[in-house]
Amino acid sequence: QMSWPMVVRTVLLDELILRAVADGADTVLNLAAGLDTRAYRMALPAALHWIDVDQAHMVAYKSDAMANERPVCRYESVALDLASVDERRALFARVNAAARTTLVITEGLLIYLRDDDVISLARDLRTCDTFHLWLTDLASPGLLKMMSKGWGKAVAAGNAPFLFGPADGPAFFASSGWREVEYRSLFDEGLRIGRTFPLARFYRWLGTFTSQKQQEKFKHFSGVVLLERS
Repeated sequence: QMSWPMVVRTVLLDELILRAVADGADTVLNLAAGLDTRAYRMALPAALHWIDVDQAHMVAYKSDAMANERPVCRYESVALDLASVDERRALFARVNAAARTTLVITEGLLIYLRDDDVISLARDLRTCDTFHLWLTDLASPGLLKMMSKGWGKAVAAGNAPFLFGPADGPAFFASSGWREVEYRSLFDEGLRIGRTFPLARFYRWLGTFTSQKQQEKFKHFSGVVLLERS
């Protein structure tokens, strides 16, 4: 029942990545990449520099799993703990020096960070003048509450509690030098692509009887946001 948000998020990021690359991004910096295989499965330019970054054990695991596969572009995997500020700044500086236009991706990462850690990361990214775009999923306080109720004990036991869901949504990033270009609601986009939950259209109809403020709140319950340097 809860697989639909993952499907919708994947589709949305695919669409926005392809658009950014078509618009001139020559480098993709994919932070906390996990098992992302976009550099292998998407129709990307051969000259695109795609960089996956994650902790050493994850990089090793995925490298073994993909040993017989071939990326479609210039692919690089980097073993790095993003919590190490000096190391990530050194990586960002290296990528920045070699790129013209960089798209940064933080899919599935920010929800596990504290507000101060997100601000620190945002400011480090902002110092790199080729880092023009930043694509991320974004939770709300309501989503954090719902997820913590359902899975809070399990993720806490794995030392990965849900933490980041700013009440002001994408506006949270403004003070760190990033502004919202586009926001897409997972609920709305799920209806668009036909991957959602039972009675979704009924709930959407019910929403039309609520205030504009409540509709905006629901729209920003969970989504994907594209940010740019401001």
